[in-house]
Amino acid sequence: HRMSIYTKGVIFMSYYTEDDLIEMGFKHVGKNVKISKKASFYYPQDIILGDNCRVDDFCVLSGKIKLGRNVHIAVFCNLAGGDEGIEMEDFSTLAYFCNVFTRSDDYSGETMTNATVPNEYKNVKKAPVRIGRHVIVGTGSTIFPGVHVREGCSIGAYTLVTKSTEPWKIYIGIPAKPLKERKKDLLILEKKFLNNS
Repeated sequence: HRMSIYTKGVIFMSYYTEDDLIEMGFKHVGKNVKISKKASFYYPQDIILGDNCRVDDFCVLSGKIKLGRNVHIAVFCNLAGGDEGIEMEDFSTLAYFCNVFTRSDDYSGETMTNATVPNEYKNVKKAPVRIGRHVIVGTGSTIFPGVHVREGCSIGAYTLVTKSTEPWKIYIGIPAKPLKERKKDLLILEKKFLNNS
């Protein structure tokens, strides 16, 4: 079925099979990968899908991207990896409507902008993005080129992350600023989860 299935008030996403994903030409497909048939992929040969990762409806993933184990990308997210690359480490999550960019035009007016203009007329900032283990990025947040969101960070809804973070802190705002420390209790749960997997 190409459409989501609606039964007794519950909608079930329609996922690609493992054979479908292999046929699409991904660089690597782990075990128990769930990718919505409504997600879009550009240059799948540059995309690594780790064990138990999940990408929901209406997401766009393009360029060099590496998803670790148990990574979840919720609906309407955009990951623009380009040649620089985006890495999401194990147990990291993007909530609804998040954007992760490895490239950004120069907005000063000194150069031209947008994808229809040749590179010699533009000044594009390019840098890889890394999202660490157990990071959760809240709804509507954006991560800029060159940012490393370090292990254990929690990024509040509608936060603009323009600089790399410190580990195990909660960040909010435009631009992102640390609010307080994040608890590490989830590391105990991770050990239990991995022992029972």
